[in-house]
Amino acid sequence: MNERLTALLGHPRTRAVMAWSHQWRKELAVVVAMLLTMVGPFLLKPTQSTAPAHFDRRLIIISPHHDRIREEFGQAFAQHWKTATGQTLFIDWRVPGGTSEIAMLIKSEATAAFQQHWQRDLKKTWSPAIAQACLNAKAAPDDEARKAYLASNVTTGMDVFFGGGAYDFEQQAKAGTLVAGDGEKTGISGLMQKHPDWFSDAGIPEKLSGEPFRDPQGRWCGACLSSSGIVFNRDVLRRIGIAEDPEAWEDLADPRYYGQIALSDPGKSGSVTKALEMLIQQQMQIAIDRLKAVPNSKLTPEQVEAQGVAEGWNEGLRLILRISANARYFTDFSTKIPLEVARGDAAAGMCIDFYGRSAEEDVRKADGTSRVGFIAPLGGTSISVDPIGMLRGAPDPDIATAFIEFVLGDAGQKLWSFRAGEAGGPRLHALRRLPVRHDLYTAENIPRMSDGKEEPFTKAQAFTYHAERTGPAFSAIRFLVRVLCVDSHDELHAAWKEIIENNMPERAIAVLEDLTRVKYEAATGNISKILSARDKVQETRLARELGDAFRTQFIRARTMARHGQ
Repeated sequence: MNERLTALLGHPRTRAVMAWSHQWRKELAVVVAMLLTMVGPFLLKPTQSTAPAHFDRRLIIISPHHDRIREEFGQAFAQHWKTATGQTLFIDWRVPGGTSEIAMLIKSEATAAFQQHWQRDLKKTWSPAIAQACLNAKAAPDDEARKAYLASNVTTGMDVFFGGGAYDFEQQAKAGTLVAGDGEKTGISGLMQKHPDWFSDAGIPEKLSGEPFRDPQGRWCGACLSSSGIVFNRDVLRRIGIAEDPEAWEDLADPRYYGQIALSDPGKSGSVTKALEMLIQQQMQIAIDRLKAVPNSKLTPEQVEAQGVAEGWNEGLRLILRISANARYFTDFSTKIPLEVARGDAAAGMCIDFYGRSAEEDVRKADGTSRVGFIAPLGGTSISVDPIGMLRGAPDPDIATAFIEFVLGDAGQKLWSFRAGEAGGPRLHALRRLPVRHDLYTAENIPRMSDGKEEPFTKAQAFTYHAERTGPAFSAIRFLVRVLCVDSHDELHAAWKEIIENNMPERAIAVLEDLTRVKYEAATGNISKILSARDKVQETRLARELGDAFRTQFIRARTMARHGQ
């Protein structure tokens, strides 16, 4: 019987049938997977849509803001609009990811819309060169594609960009995707005519301590204040033997934090990139102050500045390298950092102030104490803004303008800052943001604010932001941290562990922290040049070359540490 079965299974026709059956099952599995991918969003869709069954107007907002902000502002403005006009409003929130993803999406949609306009309306031939030039702020003034884009009203299909960082808004404004409005009724330019007191030093200054608070042309404006800092879990700190709460960025580089730091990929989070920029700027200022204090120095003020900036850049990257070596891993979203810290999965992390304060409030006990804390390092972070702006070709510019007016007006500013349940404050959750309008910090309002005692306009004087120092390297910071710390994290993490376990051998540390390849001159020179060219082939080649070099360097440092070198 066994011989007959063996012969049957060995028959060529039987083998062919079995092979066909196996192949068929594989193809069926692929088809099923594709079907699940297509129908998954529908299966996972909530049973109740946030859209009203009937609505008169629709406002489309793209935003990185978390659900609490979207919920409070969405409901408050919809009710405000209903009361003012009697119309039912549908606020259509688009949340594709962090600020970096949003920036890429806006530019992609704008380019696609302009391509249609170029081919259909202008009857011209599209090319890669046209695609590169239309949104390029550095294109020649007489470039045909650039002029045509700025003269057009092509739409991304969205009305308002709400939330992020000033840098990303400045880039969108330069590209032309954000617009000021008609200067009379729509956009921020219209609001500047209607509410001149809002757009003044007494309201929203154009700059504060070097940080831009609004675009003088009205293409964007800060909606609330923002700063970077450290969120930490006291229970975890005590468990790993750290008795003091962190106070400075340098604390996160302490080897005792190994495996206990929560970080986010700066390539996907503008807020994390901003925090890293602040860390570097602080080190630059420390280096400059140190050089200024040298007695009988023969360096000119210009030489002190240049040398201090270069030294501070290197020291800042060194700190970032150590902090990254302490990281458990890098998350895709900065919102996960305070959640991991609050859960006790990490001892500390870098985040925006309101993420940290919200985490502190969520676990606060009845006696007012909390295992979670937040600190904005004094002299280690600037006071910047979280902006808002109207997009080119907004489908409904009137309602887009009304929403921006609501956010910048008294009602919106109180919604940001008042405690939950206070008259004029949020219904369910305190948003823990600070008003961008200086005139809102009154004796009547401050006691009703969650963080009214923060005095941000006073604290801003402790840190002066120098855009000329890190501005030319902002994209390079994002790129280099991704290549050196995120993509090479396994090798970096392992090397740092070996160094710690072998009593911090100096030679191994020197190899680990050798940043010659990415010194300031290279970052602001060739590296920034490649990144600004938006040539993905060159960028990928550079990332591979640097990544391979630093992984090899980290492996070497690990080997040296293992042998006590």
